[in-house]
Amino acid sequence: MHAIRPLPDQLINQIAAGEVVERPAAALKELLENSLDAGATQIDIDLSGGGVKLIRVADDGMGIDREDLLFAVARHATSKISSASDLEAIGTLGFRGEALASIAAVSRLALTSRSRDKPHAWRIEVDGGEVSVPQPAALSSGTTVTVQELYFNTPARRKFLRTDATEFGHCDEAFRRIALSHPDTGFTMQHNASVRYRLLAQGRRARVDALLGDDFAAHAAYVDEHAPGLSLAGWVVRPAYATSARDAQYLFVNGRFVRDRVLAHALREAYRDVLHHERQPAYALWLTIEPRIVDVNVHPTKAEVRFRDSGAVHQFVRHAVEKGLASTAAEQPAVSASERLGVAAARLPPIASSQSWPRQTGAQGSMALGAAEPASFYATLFGDRTPLPRQPDGPDLPNTGDHPLGFALAQLHGVFVLAQNSDGLVLVDMHAAHERILYERLKTALDLALPMQPLLVPVTFAADPLDVATADENSAVLSALGFSMSILGPSTLAVRGVPALLVDADAVALARAVLADVREYGGSRVLTAQRDDLLSTMACHGAVRANRSLTVPEMNALLREMEATERAGQCNHGRPTWYQLSLSDLDRLFMRGR
Repeated sequence: MHAIRPLPDQLINQIAAGEVVERPAAALKELLENSLDAGATQIDIDLSGGGVKLIRVADDGMGIDREDLLFAVARHATSKISSASDLEAIGTLGFRGEALASIAAVSRLALTSRSRDKPHAWRIEVDGGEVSVPQPAALSSGTTVTVQELYFNTPARRKFLRTDATEFGHCDEAFRRIALSHPDTGFTMQHNASVRYRLLAQGRRARVDALLGDDFAAHAAYVDEHAPGLSLAGWVVRPAYATSARDAQYLFVNGRFVRDRVLAHALREAYRDVLHHERQPAYALWLTIEPRIVDVNVHPTKAEVRFRDSGAVHQFVRHAVEKGLASTAAEQPAVSASERLGVAAARLPPIASSQSWPRQTGAQGSMALGAAEPASFYATLFGDRTPLPRQPDGPDLPNTGDHPLGFALAQLHGVFVLAQNSDGLVLVDMHAAHERILYERLKTALDLALPMQPLLVPVTFAADPLDVATADENSAVLSALGFSMSILGPSTLAVRGVPALLVDADAVALARAVLADVREYGGSRVLTAQRDDLLSTMACHGAVRANRSLTVPEMNALLREMEATERAGQCNHGRPTWYQLSLSDLDRLFMRGR
């Protein structure tokens, strides 16, 4: 058995490099964060061989004094914090003092820097951890770090690297995250002598357009919400334009890209009843929060954070994104048919304020949209509007200027409503549209506290200790959710009551799911999520069914309700409720004007 002895510094640094610098992209990220912390307004990046052969980062920041150069490549040496209290309010991207030492331990590194008030620059070189004496050098300002032959002295680590193209792909993503998080800094990046990016210092919108493309910009809703100690700004892509890929999900906390479970859940919840299950949300969002209520000292890569009040942050982010998505629900159709023809979608004006909730009458599947007296209702809807000019073999129709979805023409196969608006033809899936209308009305009408239905015979089930503890500690939350549970033993629970509207559900499965969510996310969020699931199901069963014949007044009433309903572009499952075909689309289909 070997005696216990301290490890050599070089071996310690190589071990640390395994955590901090797992691939070239991680080294690039650390160097870029150092440049930003130094106040750089321009950063130039040169890569070769996917970052394995060369990573060079040059900035115009404040620079490093000669006497501090050796500390810059020493482990646990930093200018960013000086005491334990500083960890409670970290305002920089870096603070651990590990990055340069870790990179230098597994590469050939050169560091050249000139402080703004010094006559010339100084340079040191580190070859696999061996540090040279500082030497005078030529540099106009700032700092240039050159990293060559990454992992040259740790062949086992280098074997785990992928192809140059793959490694550059990871470097490219690391660059995009940094460039998006700090749009007020200019960047250039080249790989193998080919310029890939040239970004001017600009605002967030211009940077988003430059890095995420025209499609993201054209289909994104703006978010801008503020609360004491919190603000969230940025863009979220409207549900109908979401894709199955996760390649446009950028969330920054105080200028730092993070992947946080609480925030990710908040975003999923915000998209919850407007996004089809096969699609992924897309967003670029900047969360600004008081540094003392967020902990970034969680993981060496600093990609995870913890919030002092995660529930409040979750609720704020979710509601802010929901508001952004809802406020633009009718600015564009859910998925414009004109896009399928290669034509940009026509934007529709904002919808009117909320109107009356449709009365529920008749058997299941009845429309119940206030059309009990078709003639008078139709007259009320249309009033004395000046009709459009009569088209050849077509009906007289009212002016559609005040109604983005226009007025009904006919019903197709008992499934679709055809309507004419000022842009052309609108096609509406009547079941999906009515489902969304009912769902939103139910959400508005119901309180969060759900009524409880006692079970005639309580249902017992075997539960693990965590479930039993959760039920014991959250009885008030469970009661607000409409549940009555009691503890029969250390591993047995009894369900004595369930939400009245879920009385036919599997009580045990429902109880297990609610207990798991209460334990993981907290009662208030589970309450909202469970309520939304419930109301979505109710709306689906209450909505008008396919093959139900509608009168013209009923179809028009449906259109008016859609215009007055938030998120009317998608049904509760994220599918589109309507399409727009413009007159130019129709001309193109029939080759008119050619």
